[in-house]
Amino acid sequence: MTTATLSLTELTAAATAAAKISAAASDAERAGWLNAVADALDANAAELVEIADAETSLGAPRLTGEVARTTGQLRLFARVITEGSYLEAIIDHADPNATPPRPDLRRILKPIGPVAVFSASNFPFAFSVAGGDTASALAVGCSVIVKAHSGHLRLSERTAEIVAEALRRAGAPDGLFALVHGREVGTALVQDPAIKAVGFTGSIPGGRALFDLATSRPDPIPFYGELGSLNPVVITAAALQARSGELAAGLAGSFTLGAGQFCTKPGLVFIPAGTGFSSEVAAASKDKPALGMLTTRIAEAYPDGLRSFASVDGVDVVGGSVDQDAAANGAAPVVFSTSAAKVLENPEQLLEECFGPTTILIEYADQEELSAVLAKVPGSLTATLHSEQGEDIEALVEQLSGLAGRVLFEGWPTGVAVNWAQQHGGPYPATTSLFTSVGATAVRRFQRPVAYQDAPETVLHPALREDNPLGIPRRVDGELQLP
Repeated sequence: MTTATLSLTELTAAATAAAKISAAASDAERAGWLNAVADALDANAAELVEIADAETSLGAPRLTGEVARTTGQLRLFARVITEGSYLEAIIDHADPNATPPRPDLRRILKPIGPVAVFSASNFPFAFSVAGGDTASALAVGCSVIVKAHSGHLRLSERTAEIVAEALRRAGAPDGLFALVHGREVGTALVQDPAIKAVGFTGSIPGGRALFDLATSRPDPIPFYGELGSLNPVVITAAALQARSGELAAGLAGSFTLGAGQFCTKPGLVFIPAGTGFSSEVAAASKDKPALGMLTTRIAEAYPDGLRSFASVDGVDVVGGSVDQDAAANGAAPVVFSTSAAKVLENPEQLLEECFGPTTILIEYADQEELSAVLAKVPGSLTATLHSEQGEDIEALVEQLSGLAGRVLFEGWPTGVAVNWAQQHGGPYPATTSLFTSVGATAVRRFQRPVAYQDAPETVLHPALREDNPLGIPRRVDGELQLP
């Protein structure tokens, strides 16, 4: 369904009715719906990749892999809900001899209701119509209305058709999933009283505007936004001495991957002063090709960001050129070099995300200066440390843990595993939430806790009944019980 056939009010009314049916469905039923969508997307992957490549220029190999990631996410969430721990079922039996006397209390997580999801430009499958936000919301029993991204409208429409048909064939209720278009409709969606939460991946200005709308409603709702991230990398002197060539090649591959349009692109790299590492990075990236960008607007913004960095006194262009027409010729890599002192003088200009294949190498004089400049770095999705065995890195790791949701060692941040342990989120402006948008625990965003006191067993969710008919993990009288 789209607004071509129904008004937004009709769509949200249908979503409200469907959410009640979905919440009452069993985990096995909803898992069947998710698996049906995954199977349908896999069956139509070749067609979808062709449409996506025409609209995004991301290339068939990358897009084919992204379809597989998307269907893998759907199947992961099917396993998450049938495993059962996602419900966080807790039972505390009554104890009249306690002081004060304790009633019977049983707590569970329940679906929050209809959810709005805003598609991302840079992941037309995995963070879009059938992506992680949609999959995790559907998994726990929410209905979903997706706002399509203008950068891949044809793909969004075709993906939505496949998802809707798969859900229908699998027996899901009408209104469980819908697609809408347009900025005004998206704004109205966030403000619609039927919507109980929003998932968003996009720019800081756009996300912040929607966040403010969501929280200023008469009934404020959660806004789970992923906005912007610099993903700082710290390299120690010992690491550079041991493997500078390997590090230069790895960094060049990471910041240019996908034309630098990954949300985990390493945008800031902190290195000891007085090394030749910037020249090595420039050499490692000079043969990386210029690549088409996702949209004309993004391509036009990239050179503006480059020129903003280059205009700061003390910032040098050590690789590539800021004078490029990314819209016409593709985005070419650019490597900048400056000092920590210059960043501390110009944080507003240099600690800004530039979406594209560029990174800034920042030389620090000592650990004190490194700590001072890291303290100015905004919240990020990732932080990376390259060091050598035996170095005292405890304080540095603690600082990096405070500014990012995922801390990497001896690797590069581009590439996000979809599993139980993943944390894809960080302090603002990386996200507006404490929760992850990738991995098993992403479902927690679309649930709320409810406790039942002295309730008759007939009204309880099966997960809270005495005999545990679902056979799921639960905490009973303070003790974790595994099936």
